Amino acid sequence: MSNINEIAKLAEVSRSTVSRVISNNGYVKEETRKKVQKIIDELDYTPNQNAIYLKNGETKNIGIVSPDFSDVLTIFLSSFATVAKKYGYQVTLLLTDYDKKSEVEAFQKLKQKQIDGIFHIVRSNEWEVLEKYRKYGPIVTWQRVQSTKIDTIFMDHYEGFKLGLYHLYKKGHRKIKPFFGIEKSLNTVARVNAWYDFCLEKQLDPKLEDIVYDLHSSNDGRKIAQWWVKETTPPTAILFPTDNVAVGFLAEARELEIAVPNQVAVIGFDNTFISELFNLTTIDYPMHLQAENAFFKLYNQLKHKELPLHKLEFKLIERGTT
Repeated sequence: MSNINEIAKLAEVSRSTVSRVISNNGYVKEETRKKVQKIIDELDYTPNQNAIYLKNGETKNIGIVSPDFSDVLTIFLSSFATVAKKYGYQVTLLLTDYDKKSEVEAFQKLKQKQIDGIFHIVRSNEWEVLEKYRKYGPIVTWQRVQSTKIDTIFMDHYEGFKLGLYHLYKKGHRKIKPFFGIEKSLNTVARVNAWYDFCLEKQLDPKLEDIVYDLHSSNDGRKIAQWWVKETTPPTAILFPTDNVAVGFLAEARELEIAVPNQVAVIGFDNTFISELFNLTTIDYPMHLQAENAFFKLYNQLKHKELPLHKLEFKLIERGTT
């Protein structure tokens, strides 16, 4: 394999001259540049990008640390990678499977200078464990966090969840059943608070002892449909934690001949592509703009810039399930 020494020898120039031609940085006579470039082309030489990046003190690579790969992450990752590419960065996805050790190993890559920064989806370890890696590079999280070291792009899910609840109430529903995601997530806590305050305002029983957490998959939604059909007095409206869970309910409801929205109204959360396919009423979560904000926050810290952030807000998207 060709190297800089061989190119310098054939071109009868110094290693530093070859480096300046390769990096296109620094003065080189045009005649010399053409001579060196001709030899580079003839040898089909490709410089080691990692070595170049490390020499410059950066890898141009951002790590996205996530417990799993979901439909929501696909949307976020696509938007994040697109804006990162515009600014000359690549993205590496690091999956942890909710394992604490795997999460720490992912953060170690920041310490080892394999990545310049981290965008973190959902934590497995306590924040105190992850905060210590901040000295090796910027860390931004999707979650709500009270930390002076880790930045966040969280949106107030309290307001987003209330949008769905008010919509169902306006439609005449009083037997409303909400379901929730990760129990320890601060976003889930905000949604539960929204439910409690809504019930207090409308003089409804929140039945906090019956709250169901940790619904993530479409299969979870199918199980809820199977539960619903067995209930003597089932809820007339359901607010799900994600579109994915809601769509699972709709698929099973079709097989069980549950009429939506006549027998039960359904609202999802996220406004992903699948919600359009199922004509699902949902809460629009501007994930593509949130993804851009995530990159901008990392970029601003890496480059000491002040790229402006998008203003984000939840919106109700009414379709055929309510």
